[in-house]
Amino acid sequence: MNKVILSGYVGKDPQIRYIDNRPIAEFSLATTEPSRTNAQGIKLPERTDWHRIVMLDAKAEFAEKYIRKGSRLLLEGKLCSRVWEDRATIKHTVVEVYVTDFELLPRQTNT
Repeated sequence: MNKVILSGYVGKDPQIRYIDNRPIAEFSLATTEPSRTNAQGIKLPERTDWHRIVMLDAKAEFAEKYIRKGSRLLLEGKLCSRVWEDRATIKHTVVEVYVTDFELLPRQTNT
């Protein structure tokens, strides 16, 4: 099974492009694990990971209209990796989350 569930904040406004009139939205999402103390009493710092997010079709159109930097999202998708080669013929591997379902969440307030 290839399934990932992420909750985090959008790092930049979605970039929209079209391939054969099919909209594709791409943006970054930050997920954060809070600091904690492990069983040995060692305090582990907060950790933030960045994810490359891809939305297609109607989801991409929604992203273009409503998702902005700082938006809070809960999303479900699948991991996809692809390899590309730059001009110096160096191969790069990219891992992306292709969204199957998502929810735009209200911003959390510190009260």
